[in-house]
Amino acid sequence: MIFLYWVFVQLSFGLYKIASWFNSKAKLFVEGRKNWRNSLAVQFEKKSNAILWFHCASVGEFEQARPIIEFIRERNFSVKILLTFFSPSGYELRKNYDKVDVVAYLPLDSPKNARDFVSITKPDLAIFIKYEFWHYYIKELNNKKIPIWSVSSIFRKEQIYFKWYGGFYAKILSRINQFFVQNEESVQLLTDLGIAQVIKAGDSRFDRVVDIAKKGEPIPTAALFSHNKQVVVAGSIWKEDIDVIIPFLKNNNQLYAIIAPHELKEEYFSFFEKKFPNECLKYSEANEENIVGKRILWIDNVGMLSRLYRYGKYAYVGGAFGKGLHNTVEAACYGIPVFFGNKKYQKFLEAKEMITKGVAFAIADENELQQIFMKLQNHNVYVNACEQAMAYVNSKTGATKIVVEEILRKVS
Repeated sequence: MIFLYWVFVQLSFGLYKIASWFNSKAKLFVEGRKNWRNSLAVQFEKKSNAILWFHCASVGEFEQARPIIEFIRERNFSVKILLTFFSPSGYELRKNYDKVDVVAYLPLDSPKNARDFVSITKPDLAIFIKYEFWHYYIKELNNKKIPIWSVSSIFRKEQIYFKWYGGFYAKILSRINQFFVQNEESVQLLTDLGIAQVIKAGDSRFDRVVDIAKKGEPIPTAALFSHNKQVVVAGSIWKEDIDVIIPFLKNNNQLYAIIAPHELKEEYFSFFEKKFPNECLKYSEANEENIVGKRILWIDNVGMLSRLYRYGKYAYVGGAFGKGLHNTVEAACYGIPVFFGNKKYQKFLEAKEMITKGVAFAIADENELQQIFMKLQNHNVYVNACEQAMAYVNSKTGATKIVVEEILRKVS
């Protein structure tokens, strides 16, 4: 099985190399891993403080690591922080993140890469976020007796670790020194594998979004656009979501929209312009004069979505009709009802819990969206959904403090 794992990793990297000839993201994946030994050797030439290594697959996992990193930084703990990413999406967005000392790509998982990486960086503690379990890295860290933690991890019984043929992958989990999991089901699944080093801490993203809601910088243009209006903020939307949102907006003339697409494609904006002539305005072009009379504010930048939801009376979160639902917690923390597609949301614990509590609504199409929207026009129904949203989010905070307290016991 180890040989097959090694072959799979090598083959995957080979496919990335081929794809890099014609795909910009694949090119970043390959180019970003060149000469990594020399680059890291310079940055870790001298070791004076304890070194914490945080590894994230991509952007979503970074948002789980971020509150922990910033909690440490805000309290001036004397540590050096290394942040690595597997995906270009995460690295390119956060390569200049100023709360850590070094940001890098994680080299390909192989015996030599793992030995060299650990030897160069010499971490005192390795923290892998959510799903990242790389065999050779974990084995090398074990050999060097460097503690490994899995933070904000969540498990489901259908995952390979818990199948009769998943022994190799279950053994990888057994080498983790401490799990900080999101829910009780994860505790039980790991316990069934004979893994006892488990703490139910929750999801650190909740701490992050609550902090943004409290401290996030206001967005004056969005505030001006939404003043005295019923606004739905549609975040991280794809084409499939657009096909639902457009007829919904057509049926509700009193409703305004702030639209933040997942990809900044001009064709998406053009599509909206054709459907709503003279009613669409790009954020980058908005001012006090031309925003008057516009019904749709189109967000043509990246990075402000988590703060935009505060200007909505409703939220629509994209992705569930396609590759997978995006971040619903960012919206719920402002105490508003959340809509999303009914296809690919089941693996997201918070989405299922919010549906149960009447905070979120999985819709099949624009007709079902319209039906639920009409129910929420009842003042009591709407207020109850808002109250439940706030209560749900507040009940989930605290994971960051639990993890940081354990970190301090290790490195202080």
